[in-house]
Parts: sequence; structure tokens; C-alpha cells
Amino acid sequence: MSPPKTVKEVQSLTGKAAALNRFVSRSTDKCLPFFKILRKAFKWTEECQQAFEELKAYLTSPPLLSPAQTGEALYLYLAISASAVSSALIREEEHVQKAVYYTSRALRGAEERYTNMEKLAFALLIASRKLRPYFQAHSIIVMTDYPIRKAMNKPDAAGRLVQWSIEMGEKPEEGEPWTVNIDGSSTKEMSGAGVILVSPEGDKFEYALQLRFHATNNEAEYEALLAGLRLSKGMGIKALTVKSDSQLIVGQVKGEYEAKEDRMKKYLTTVKTLLAHFEKVELLQIPREDNVAADRLARLASSGIEIDGFIEIQGRPSTEEEIVNSIANNTTWMSPITRYLREGTLPADRTEAHKLRIRASHFRLLGGILYKMGFSRPYLRCLSPEEANYAIREVHEGICGNHSGARSLAHKLTRAGYYWPSLLHDAAQYVKTCDKCQRFANIPRVPPEETTPITSPWPFAQWGLDIMGPFPVGTKQAKFLVVAIDYFTKWVEAEPLAIISEKNVKSFVWKAVICRFGIPRVLISDNGKQFDNGPFREMCNQLNIKNHYSSPRHPQANGQVEVTNRTLLKQIKTRLEGAKGMWVEELPSILWAYRTTVRTPTRETPFKLTFGTEAVIPVEIGLTTFRTTFHREEENEGQLRLNLDLLDEARGKAAQRIALYQGRMARYYNTRVKLRRFEVGDWVLRKVSQATKDPSQGKLGPNWEGPYKVTQYYRRGTYHLEDRHGKKLPHPWNAEHLKKYYP
Repeated sequence: MSPPKTVKEVQSLTGKAAALNRFVSRSTDKCLPFFKILRKAFKWTEECQQAFEELKAYLTSPPLLSPAQTGEALYLYLAISASAVSSALIREEEHVQKAVYYTSRALRGAEERYTNMEKLAFALLIASRKLRPYFQAHSIIVMTDYPIRKAMNKPDAAGRLVQWSIEMGEKPEEGEPWTVNIDGSSTKEMSGAGVILVSPEGDKFEYALQLRFHATNNEAEYEALLAGLRLSKGMGIKALTVKSDSQLIVGQVKGEYEAKEDRMKKYLTTVKTLLAHFEKVELLQIPREDNVAADRLARLASSGIEIDGFIEIQGRPSTEEEIVNSIANNTTWMSPITRYLREGTLPADRTEAHKLRIRASHFRLLGGILYKMGFSRPYLRCLSPEEANYAIREVHEGICGNHSGARSLAHKLTRAGYYWPSLLHDAAQYVKTCDKCQRFANIPRVPPEETTPITSPWPFAQWGLDIMGPFPVGTKQAKFLVVAIDYFTKWVEAEPLAIISEKNVKSFVWKAVICRFGIPRVLISDNGKQFDNGPFREMCNQLNIKNHYSSPRHPQANGQVEVTNRTLLKQIKTRLEGAKGMWVEELPSILWAYRTTVRTPTRETPFKLTFGTEAVIPVEIGLTTFRTTFHREEENEGQLRLNLDLLDEARGKAAQRIALYQGRMARYYNTRVKLRRFEVGDWVLRKVSQATKDPSQGKLGPNWEGPYKVTQYYRRGTYHLEDRHGKKLPHPWNAEHLKKYYP
């Protein structure tokens, strides 16, 4: 193995050395020269070469590690140097010591200035962290000639030694988990819940619960789960395995299923609150035949029959809070810490007392006020919930407030010298519900919903309609252009109009679409009055034509005709140059060019998919091609008939190409999607448009208006809305123009 020649090779070497850390004694000291050259310009020194050769020599015959045996005592040797701390975990077999695990860590910054005693204690701390499974399963004998225990337990020991001593203090062993089987039953008269609690030794405790209120079967299952959790909590159980035959309940608690109904959401919240009291809870879904005992208890409880054993009667759901007259109580999160620092009071529970001692080591009482020792400031003043709410409100929107984001707000509060446990979460919640922040928030540019391709089942079954203009005044005072395109063949029809009235649009659809290509199945258009009016709808209803309207300010819903409009507009501009009023005369030529050009989705020309053969274009007359040169009149009609017979096959292949093309477009589009969906009942803000914008506000106006309430899910990404007074908006709105509002 040759020495590294570049920084990248040195990084690769240190990575490989780190992977072998547990097999190499004092690996940090051996690899320290490699880490040093990474901090500055690369230069392979003699010190690096010597360390490299020593490392290679060591790895040629590395010591074999020996697995620890259950119950045996292990020995821990500590080693320190100016730049690293190391340890070796050893087991003894037949008076021969064998290595089990090596640890090593480099000292950084202030750690290099620790005294030897502090470095040894730090080495012991690092070993206890990395080798926690060994420390929990074996007796560890620390081999050192320094009085570490005495130094760490001295009353006047340095703060870090006391903190390390607390962290390495004795921890209660986690017992084997208890098992609880639950089941619920619901009848017309009453409901019941059955709970069977089994200890690790196999002792069983049966518990039945009569629910004297109306409950569905799923709610009875939740009540059984809550009863089992409450019973386990009361017995002081910390590790629990819950078994249920309800796939829904287990899935919702695990987060695999979503709770949509309000009552289910309340039950799920109550369960999660109880789960926080346990160190470990495992939920398992089991077959119904494996849950017969709990099912028997639940059925007996719901039937009202007397049962030998303990029966509890519950009169209301667990999610309903009891009405209690509140008594003024100033207990906050600071109270236990303050009492401990002031009076030395600890909770009766040994685990909680241990947690409080560790937590209190980071706090100080100065002048009767609790402070936390911080990293950005020496002391951070601890605030109660009321004081925290005032501080957040003042910093976010007070005289010096700038309506900053959640993390910036939390950073500003910390820099100002304040602290409470949920600072970042409270800042995020406050920013999320700030009305001004929501109304003046930036407009997202990423798509909120996956694309929905629009397909046509057969030629001329689905047409898109739109109006272009105004153009310069042309022949017969024409200023507008009404366009229709078939979604299958891409055939385009267009007609110039002087006035875009309901009558003119209806006449165009009748003459250019229905009379030429038959009655379509669907007409897609925007919400303009030219398309969304009584006479036009009546004509479509009489002919059994469905009208599909795109959402306001969302032309992508009729994307085919929008793309066609863009193409036609480009061709009109490039043909006319200076004589812009001649666009009406040029329109037939532009349409002819469009119809005889191969379209990307179908790889065919609209003319061929419509008539079965390719059109003869003018260049084939000026410069003849094979078919114009060898044209035979007597065979022409037969060939045209043959092309018509083969037209269905060409259209079938075109349909396949369209599907593949739309699939590729959908995959590309969906990679940029950041889903933004809403439920019925949610409040949303709507993007301010040019029509709803207050002109007096200029650029200082808000970006969003509302709020509006979602009343109906129209189709994917589209919603019906109503304002605060219950007035419904006339058209559905796309999620692109909406964002959730937090009142």
C-alpha cells in the first residue's frame, strides 16, 4: 500500500482507519498526523510517513477480539495523551487477558486543556457511552492508578466532573415487557372492553369495562386500549407489548393509517398522551383467534351479564374532559427544578429523581430567579408559559419585531437571554398562526398537485375551446380569434370574429365542430361568459355534450388549446412582420401549415389522422417527389380507399404514442411537485389576483386574501370555497392559488 498523494486519498485513509477503530488500540494517536494535514495545505511529512508505516506494521498482525461471555466481569483500561483519550475493554480467560473492544477519541478545543484527572474521567465517560451494552450487561472493573471515584465524588469537584458523574450514575435495569391483550365489543344496548394483563412470569389479570354510552366498535377498541394503558401505568409498568386484533387501531397508533373522523382523532391524541408515560411500548396486530380471552371479556361486558372479577362502569368517553372548578396554581415546568435547587426536594420515584438530578445540574438560582447555563449566553433566564407568550409576541411583532421565521425568532429570543423547554416549537406555532405572516407570505412556485393527463377515447370526441385576442383590427373589423382543437388528432379549427358574443361562439361550434366532425362527447373551456351561458349550455344538453370548465386563473386545465394558441400566435407574428392587420388573410395558410406538420405526441400530422393520408403541400408541386412524379389517376382512388381502411390502425398507434408521451411528461412534472392538499372544513387563503387587488396599495398590498372555508372536494387539486359569511364562490379553485390558513 503506497502513501497517499492527495487530500482525497488521505480522507479515504482516515475513513478506513475509523472503520477499524474498535480493532486498533489507541487508533486516534496512531492516526493523528493524518488528521493534522487535513486542516491545512496538503504536505506529506516525515511524521506522516512514520505514522503510516507504524499503522501498516500494526495491521499486519492485529490482535484478535474475543467475545464477552454472559455474566462475566470485564476490565477497562484507560489511556490518555496530549491529544486523545483511549480505552481497552478486556476479558480474562484462564489467566490470559483478551481484548474485547477498543475506543479512542481526539480531544478538541478546550478539551486539550483538561488536567490528567479530567482526561481520565473523560476517557471513562466516552467508554461508557460507546460501550453502553457492555456496561449494562456486565460488571466493569476500571483499572487505573488514579483515584477517579474520589475525585468525581468530591463536594468541590469541577462542574464537568459532577455532570459526568451524574451521567455515569447507576441506571435502573429495564425489565422484561408485560403483555396486554385488548378487545372491544359494541351492541345496540351498550358496549364493552376486555383487557388481559400478563406479567413476564405468566401471571394473568383480567379486567372488564362496561361502556354505558353509545360507542362504535372502533371506539370500544380504543377504550379497551386506554383501559389497558391506564391499568399498566397505575402498576408502574415501563415496558409493554399491546396485542389487538383491530388493524385500524394498531395502524392509526403506529401512524400507518390516518384518523379522519374528529372522534377518532381525539381518541388517538389521548392514547399518544398515555404512551408518553412508558419507556417502551410495542403494538402488534394479531389474528382474532389468538385474542379469544379478551374478546370473551368484551362480549360479556357489552351483554350486561355479571362477571366474576373486577368490572368497571364507565359513563362517558375517555376523550371527554371532566369539568373541574380550577384552583389557582402557579406550578410550571420550573417548579420541580426550583424546589430541588432551593430545598433539595426530589420525587419519590427513583427514575424521576435521577432524571431531575441530571436536568437540574444545568440550572442555577440567582436572586430567586431560575437561569439555565447556555452555550450562546452564560445564563439564560427561564420563563413561565405566560412570560414566554409575551416574549414571543413582543419579539415577533412588537416595536423591534420583523415577523421573522420560526428559527430566526427562536435564535433572537435565545440571544436576548431567554429559555424555556419548548422554545423552538412555540416559536414555530406562533409564526404559523400569525395572520400577517400568512397574508404577506411568499407565493410558492412549485406545483401543489400531481398532473392529471387529459385523454380522448376516440377522434373528435373531446375538443378544447379558447379565444385569442385582441389583435390589430383586420378584415371585417375582426379583432379576436376563436380556436377549437381536437385532443386526439390535434386538428385545429379557428375563425376570426369582430365581437366575441355568445351567439358567435355558439355558431362557430355548430359550424366548425359539430357539422364537420360530428357531435363530440366533451367540450373543455375556461369560465368566460362566451362559453358558460344559458344558450350554449342548452345546446350542449340537447346534443348530450358534457361541458368541462377549468378553474379560474388555471389555464393548465385546458393545456392542449393553450399550447395551440401559443403556436398559432407565433406563426402569425413571424408571417406578418410589418402588416399586422393582414392576419385574417394569413389565417388559412397558418392553419394549413399547422395541420400538415407532425405533432410530437402522435408522431403524425393532424391531416393524416383525420383523412387517412398525407396532404400534398406546395413544395411537392414546385419540386416533385416520388408520389407526385409517379401518380396514376386510375390507381389513386383505390389507394385512398386502402388508406381509409388502414386508418384505424394508424389511430391506434397514435393513441399509444400519446399515452407514452403523457406518461413521460407526468413523470417529469411530478418530480417537482410538493403536495398541498386540504380537507373539507379547512380554512385557506387565496392568491390575490389583478382583479381583486387594491390599486391604492400598490406593491405594499398582501399576497393572499381570505380566509375561505373548503366546502367540497371537486376533483384532484380543485376545491369549492365559501367566505366567512357562508357565501359560496361561483367556481372551484385550484390548489395552485390556495394555501392553508391557521386561525
